[in-house]
Amino acid sequence: MSQRIHLDLPIEYLKGVGPIKGSLLRKQLSIDKLSDLIQYFPFRYVDKTEYVAIRDINIHADAVQIKAKLISFQEDGQGKAKRLIAQVEDHSGRLELIWFQGISWILPNLHKGQEYVIFGKINFIKSKPSIAHPEMELIKDSQNPASQLGYQAVYSTTETLTNKGLGSRGIANIMQILFQHLHHTEVSENLPDYIIQKFQLISRYDSLKKIHLPKEQADIIHATNRLKFEELFFIQMRMLFAKMQRQKQSKGYQFFQLGYYFNQFYEHFLPFPLTKAQQRVIKEIHADMYSGYQMNRLLQGDVGSGKTIVSFLVMLIAIGNSYQACIMAPTEVLATQHYQTISAYCGNIGLKACLLTSQVKGKDRVAILEGLGDGSIHIAIGTHALIEDPIVFDNLGLCVVDEQHRFGVEQRAKLWKKAKNKTPHVLVMTATPIPRTLAMTIYGDLDVSIIDELPPNRRDIKTMHLTDFHRMQLYNFMKEQIALGRQIYMVFPLIEESEKMDIENLNIGYEKLLTFFPLPEYRISIVHGKMKSASKASEMDLFVKGSSHIMVATTVIEVGVNVPNASVMVIENSERFGLSQLHQLRGRVGRGAEQSYCILMTGNRVSLDAQKKIETMVSTNDGFKIAEADLEMRGPGDLEGTKQSGLLELKMADIKEDNRILTVARNLAEAILAKDPNLEHPSNKLLNQALVQDPLAQFLAKIG
Repeated sequence: MSQRIHLDLPIEYLKGVGPIKGSLLRKQLSIDKLSDLIQYFPFRYVDKTEYVAIRDINIHADAVQIKAKLISFQEDGQGKAKRLIAQVEDHSGRLELIWFQGISWILPNLHKGQEYVIFGKINFIKSKPSIAHPEMELIKDSQNPASQLGYQAVYSTTETLTNKGLGSRGIANIMQILFQHLHHTEVSENLPDYIIQKFQLISRYDSLKKIHLPKEQADIIHATNRLKFEELFFIQMRMLFAKMQRQKQSKGYQFFQLGYYFNQFYEHFLPFPLTKAQQRVIKEIHADMYSGYQMNRLLQGDVGSGKTIVSFLVMLIAIGNSYQACIMAPTEVLATQHYQTISAYCGNIGLKACLLTSQVKGKDRVAILEGLGDGSIHIAIGTHALIEDPIVFDNLGLCVVDEQHRFGVEQRAKLWKKAKNKTPHVLVMTATPIPRTLAMTIYGDLDVSIIDELPPNRRDIKTMHLTDFHRMQLYNFMKEQIALGRQIYMVFPLIEESEKMDIENLNIGYEKLLTFFPLPEYRISIVHGKMKSASKASEMDLFVKGSSHIMVATTVIEVGVNVPNASVMVIENSERFGLSQLHQLRGRVGRGAEQSYCILMTGNRVSLDAQKKIETMVSTNDGFKIAEADLEMRGPGDLEGTKQSGLLELKMADIKEDNRILTVARNLAEAILAKDPNLEHPSNKLLNQALVQDPLAQFLAKIG
């Protein structure tokens, strides 16, 4: 019997790998140990259960597998033009094989008169079929189990690895060697028997072997179902278990009353009636604050749904119970916008708010630090500057985090630690609607509140698509809107590869506008991320006060600018933006009583994907429908804000396709933890090992 190996061994210990290939696998694919290799899953399979006769090869076939005899081969040409040509035949005809690279190591494996299994992509040259760089195996080669496979796994790889013999086929070969030496006892089962039996799942060892070395289609189906379920189930268990442990360990401040400040503001200074959805959400949040457990709640609301006023009223509850509150925003623009709104509200009821960013220095900063430390400042509004070490709160009871996906877990954890005795209540907000299945995966450890109703006076924004051919119509429309007293945003895309190009693009657009909107009749503000804060604030202030007609900007205005008089959003090169980002930008208008417009500009020709994206924007203003379309088009890994905590780095499951499995996994996780919250029952021993002793679960439980 072959020597057994252990999955915790470094990858180079596997026969056929060695130090050089091991180093490359480590650098290129992050495969460090054999346990990493066995979880490097194929992304598709090639059906090798059937052979095609040479005369029956279809001109439209992508790839074919034939069984044929090698009758001749020869080298042709010199130097870089050198190639190897072989002829094979079966009972029905002849086929040409050709190689342009790797000739020196292919030649020793060619033997005239021998029969081979040949597989590759078919090409037709002058109606004659040929295969370039085919896979070839001697039929009599019983030493290589690959010739016995019905389905061949196809793996993602890199050019560097391929050049070193670790293309897809090379990875498949070392995977075969791994399973030749791997005993089933080396693969620990991680699901209890009652789960395996209930859902008729195959064992973990069998699922891993069959996903890599399937003999038939049923093997792929059974292995895929087991591995997808396992992956989604443990994500749900980890989040729910962490949530329960956190609630036990982190007793929250108990806010018994709504308090004087809430009642005063609600009864006398509320700027507009709350929607039923806003009222419902406030009740849900207050119930958490009253419970005695630390609140960890996600507040979702489409652009314009009124999350800011909800967060302010919730902060008033904290202040009415003798605690301080803070709100952390990802950018100075958004923090400043919040400060302007909240400080005005505070002035009505005798409270004090401060703005703390990296730009606040000297005496002003000292005064703010003193006010937070002695409790005379009730609400702190700021950027990541709030989590710096010198900042100490007198009695922090509530943290609000806006656009929370832009902050890392560690940053949020530092903010929680600003409270003295207990962990403060946490409300995280996002204006990026998240599809239900995605929210269940990313935010499964949070309670979720959704403001699913817009204020009654909000009009739908009319969205239209124009090409460069219609640019003069656009400029005439802009002039008409300005004549009516409206203001206009014109946004240019962020070119991530070159911020310099980004600003040049914006400046060119600005210069073009000056031709059609000359001074002094028109005033144009310009804002981008490379400007100094003072200059940026000055330009924005001109627009906010109505002193400029057009704001030319990069995506720095995606969140945080609230100008009710701005009724037109023009998005240049709109095909370069994501759907979620386009929806966020559109939400900058439509904040006043007048009809607002969003105009998506593109070149005269766009790709099919871009066309579908633009059609989605034109057809609906519903952020959740747009998020679903974004998920469908781009997948969860690309959606803004879904790459946090590593929770969405799925190896097997697909959030778009595996909704049913996810729902079953979630329901099962909830049922198990409801009966056995500490996973102490003998039947849950494996879950206890995976979760109670899991460092990630412990970390999430501690920091929320």
